Amino acid sequence: MADWIEEGAKAPDFTLVTHEGTKLKLSSLKGQPVVLYFYPKDDTPGCTKEACGFRDVKAQLAKAGAIVLGVSPDGPESHATFRTKYKLPFTLLCDPDHTVAEKYGAWREKNMYGKKTMGIARSTFLIDAAGRVAKVFKAVKTDVHAAQVLEALAEL
Repeated sequence: MADWIEEGAKAPDFTLVTHEGTKLKLSSLKGQPVVLYFYPKDDTPGCTKEACGFRDVKAQLAKAGAIVLGVSPDGPESHATFRTKYKLPFTLLCDPDHTVAEKYGAWREKNMYGKKTMGIARSTFLIDAAGRVAKVFKAVKTDVHAAQVLEALAEL
């Protein structure tokens, strides 16, 4: 199991399939801040609350010049349905083999009802315009997370 990537480190580059079935390369977004958030599963209560939180602060994120990218193991069809259902104005990325989650340290051991499994730890990485990890949010609280990210963006 990988350690969390540290603040100040160069953000690991990657290319993943989007909800549209096209490919997106992280380094192609250099020059603007990126909110890279990992979540366990489309259309589940916590994940929906978190995604809608980012949706609801779309104007403030745009003002800060930030791009939001949501990453989960779900496929393009699931992502597209989730985006449409909740009118999510940002890109969702497919990480079915959790390679990218592992690079960032978001693929972790979880303890559910006494059973240990591996899965996505809800976490967010704020990447600055130079491509460095400016802030790492671990153990995200979905109801206040978007506000925390906006605060951190203001400090970039």
